[in-house]
Amino acid sequence: MSEKPEVDFIEGPAPTELQSTDLVEGDGAEAEPGGVVDVHYVGVEFDTGEEFDSSWNRGQSARFPLPNLIPAWQKGIPGMKVGGRRQLVCPPDLAYGPAGGGHRLSGKTLVFVIDLIDVG
Repeated sequence: MSEKPEVDFIEGPAPTELQSTDLVEGDGAEAEPGGVVDVHYVGVEFDTGEEFDSSWNRGQSARFPLPNLIPAWQKGIPGMKVGGRRQLVCPPDLAYGPAGGGHRLSGKTLVFVIDLIDVG
């Protein structure tokens, strides 16, 4: 993927379970549970469609050990292949927890579009 994705507004009520949709099927190495991933991503709030974070805006991808990430990413990225683009719709319990949890995104359903650049 060479350009920042547009995140489409999702109609209807926020899901209560993680929704994972492959937008582009990758054909490289597969992300493993507990592994390290190099990703480009954009995150928006489900309710408003407002962007709250994007590695694209910083001009560089982000490298993370999966165990350090929110539960939705720990569950939603493994099985993804390098070169793929996946959308995750993350309910609060798999993102930053219930409202009042101390994070500015606590209590919010979040939508991420993640490009897997590399693993390992």
